[in-house]
Amino acid sequence: MKHLNSKTVTGYVTIQVKGTAPEMFFQKCANAGISVWDVKKRATDLCEGNIKLSDIKQMKHIRRKTIYKITFTGKNGYPFFIRRFLKKKPLVLGLFFSVLLFFFLSNIIWEVKISGVPKDIEEKIDKQLVSYGIHPGAWLFSLDPPTTIQQKLMKDVPELLWAGVDQKGTTFYLEGVEKIVVEEADPKQPRNLVAAKKGVIMNLYVSKGTTHVQVNDYVEPGDILVSGILEGEEQLDEEESETEEREQQDSEFVAAEAEITANTWYEVSVTVPLEFNYEEITGNQKKKYYLKTGDFQLPIWGFGEPDYSEIHRESHGNNLRFFKWELPIEIVETILSEKTYNKVSRTKEEAIQAGIDQAIIQLQNELGADAKILSEKVLHESIEHGKVNLTLFVSVEENIVRVEPLNQGD
Repeated sequence: MKHLNSKTVTGYVTIQVKGTAPEMFFQKCANAGISVWDVKKRATDLCEGNIKLSDIKQMKHIRRKTIYKITFTGKNGYPFFIRRFLKKKPLVLGLFFSVLLFFFLSNIIWEVKISGVPKDIEEKIDKQLVSYGIHPGAWLFSLDPPTTIQQKLMKDVPELLWAGVDQKGTTFYLEGVEKIVVEEADPKQPRNLVAAKKGVIMNLYVSKGTTHVQVNDYVEPGDILVSGILEGEEQLDEEESETEEREQQDSEFVAAEAEITANTWYEVSVTVPLEFNYEEITGNQKKKYYLKTGDFQLPIWGFGEPDYSEIHRESHGNNLRFFKWELPIEIVETILSEKTYNKVSRTKEEAIQAGIDQAIIQLQNELGADAKILSEKVLHESIEHGKVNLTLFVSVEENIVRVEPLNQGD
């Protein structure tokens, strides 16, 4: 007779068999594949033994074909323990509300810790976190993902060079690195102004220094535009002209200052499709919430699908916690937004104009708002595979000045 180690988990019963040669009943059960153990003969017509809870139905089927009388004398294992426990309603309710309370307390923020930054920046970060809903008492699953919070902080707190966001248990950790502000060079330090790129000088106004170029001059990168060296004039002492040589004043070093713009040129290549599709979000949306474990999702709010022909889905979830443990259960928020697909066709001329506009915007972003686009010209155009390929020559007026410190020892 085989004694299974899992009997306590699955549950088992003790039965008493009464009749002539009662041990034969247990033998019939064993022959039928029923696990039987701890069989004891209490009297000549009375035997007692254990069988698994799952074998009771088969055991009763065997008894119907015999004259033995069966009595259940013991119920053992977790199934019976749970059944007895569930009958004690006050205890069950107390345990339920205790677990619910622990679960609630395990899924709120108890502490926010900020490190790595000075006190003034720490206060600013703390103020921003509160505006994001991150503060003691906030629900963990209502927060944005750490990467989203990090991006928001980097945008809203310009003093931060880097921010690391992490959440462990009921504590929210933020580690920041302050930007090292590089002090600008002393404006009084002697310096030259040199060309940063090649071009033709268009405007020139020198307020301090020695001018080396004029309007319409062509310059190459590194050419000196305005020197910070003011050469002294030769002077002659009239009273000692016969005995002393002419003296030359020492050169004076200054911080050159000037406003200089030049005409520069760029070659830009762009590709523009003659036909293209684009997706547009209409603004209509619906939110749905799920409890998720593994691949299974249980809807808890926002049932049914919205009446949209096309839907854009965006989901993010937060794991529930119990004390310091992260449960394999997520609260998932899914935003269903209505979207439409639009197909646009354009002529070759429209594609060329779109390419020119795209190239100008691209170049303007690279050069900055102070640069001025003077003109553009199409150098080459071709159509391949439904796309217009353009090469443009763009003329720009921009500041080409670069500061170069002046070594007074040279």
